[in-house]
Amino acid sequence: MYYSHAKGDSSTTTIGRANEAKAVAFLEARGLEIVEQNYFARKLGEIDIVARQDGVFHFVEVKSAQADFDPIYNFTPRKQRKMINAVHYYLKAKGIDSTFSIDLILIRGDEVEWLENVTL
Repeated sequence: MYYSHAKGDSSTTTIGRANEAKAVAFLEARGLEIVEQNYFARKLGEIDIVARQDGVFHFVEVKSAQADFDPIYNFTPRKQRKMINAVHYYLKAKGIDSTFSIDLILIRGDEVEWLENVTL
């Protein structure tokens, strides 16, 4: 039997939004201010969370997976390039000249892991 989990699938979207909410709560508990969520940078893609702490902008990609598949494998080199381009677009569009970090939040069930500066 074939199950579709294409982008926009209601169950996938619901799970994704719930995991983004979990990531937001995680970041806020660590003192980060959420600036924006789901910023769409034209054809470059979407930035899940834009946060700020101590003058540093954090551009956060949230990844999760079910079963035995580790969500870190969903952050592919292609996704990383798109994220970098989207961040540069965001900074230019908003007129921001600030230190920034591209981060990854991995959701594994109830466990949340925050990886900072994943593009270094």
